[in-house]
Amino acid sequence: MGIKLINIGFGNIVSANRIISIVSPESAPIKRLIQDARDRGTLIDATYGRRTRAVIVTDSDHVILSAVQPETVAHRLTDKEDMAEEGQGK
Repeated sequence: MGIKLINIGFGNIVSANRIISIVSPESAPIKRLIQDARDRGTLIDATYGRRTRAVIVTDSDHVILSAVQPETVAHRLTDKEDMAEEGQGK
C-alpha cells in the first residue's frame, strides 16, 4: 500500500491515509478545536493568509487549515481513491 497524497491548496500536500475528517470552520466546537491545536503547537496553517474554508484533522492529532472548500478537498480525496482502485484492477 503506497502513500496517497492530496493537494489541499497552493501546492500544499497532505497524506490522505492520515486524514480523519474534513470539516467547515464555522461552528464553535471547531473554532475551539483550532484554538486548542494552536495552544498545543499542532496547528498547521496552509491558508497563505487567505480565509480558512476547511479544517483537516489527522490521526496524529494535527489540525490543518486550508483555504480550499471541504467539498473540494473531499472530492480530490475520492478521485485519488478511484484512480488507485482502477489501477489495481488491471
